[in-house]
Amino acid sequence: MSDIEQVRKDLVIANRVLALENVVDAYGHVSVRHPERPDRFLLSRSRSPQLVGAADIQEFGLDGKVVGDDNRPPYLERFIHAAIYEARPEIHAVVHAHAEDILPFSISKTTRLQAVVGSGSNLGHEVPVWDIREKFGDATNLLVMNIEHGRDLARRLAGNTVCLMRGHGFAAAQASLQEVVQMSVYLPRNARVQMAAMRLGEINPLSFNEIEVKRSSHARTSPESWRAWEYWAHRAGCAELLGKPSR
Repeated sequence: MSDIEQVRKDLVIANRVLALENVVDAYGHVSVRHPERPDRFLLSRSRSPQLVGAADIQEFGLDGKVVGDDNRPPYLERFIHAAIYEARPEIHAVVHAHAEDILPFSISKTTRLQAVVGSGSNLGHEVPVWDIREKFGDATNLLVMNIEHGRDLARRLAGNTVCLMRGHGFAAAQASLQEVVQMSVYLPRNARVQMAAMRLGEINPLSFNEIEVKRSSHARTSPESWRAWEYWAHRAGCAELLGKPSR
């Protein structure tokens, strides 16, 4: 099997897992950079993630345009993915979702989302918030509808792994599909814990060193990361699409 065939299967797994874990519902999407063409990425046609199959995968350039003559409708917000891949050559997978638990932190003027539990360490040291009004005014529908919107979001994401989108959702970026799925699953959980702890009083988030050590111990090739990926694929009913563990 070629790399591209397995990548397509992995992208199907990612869609199914994110749907199963309630990170996405009818809306939201996940993409992966093309393994042979870094100037392209793979993303499903406009379809609910739980229903995505390998035949639904389209190929895009970094301008967000479909490659070839595939005329099936793409996701409106494909420009999120395009702009992040364009700005961050080290990024190989992107998720956009609207998980409800993170939304309060996207509109709060005083409280930022922080890594507060070990499984949330991949949020990193800062979780910026992008407000589309700052550059494009308040007459938008809050959606990333073009590459200019996407590039502005990518600038706010900067070198971080997650950027909240005011009143909308989040964009997450990682070096691999497995890592971005894992982070996206634990992002809402981390938000729930932080929100619950704030009701008790002052919170005690992870330290700089705790975040660094935890992130380095859960690389894509670690047995722990594969264990999670395999577990989620079985739960999502698509274990037959799994490749071999990375070494």
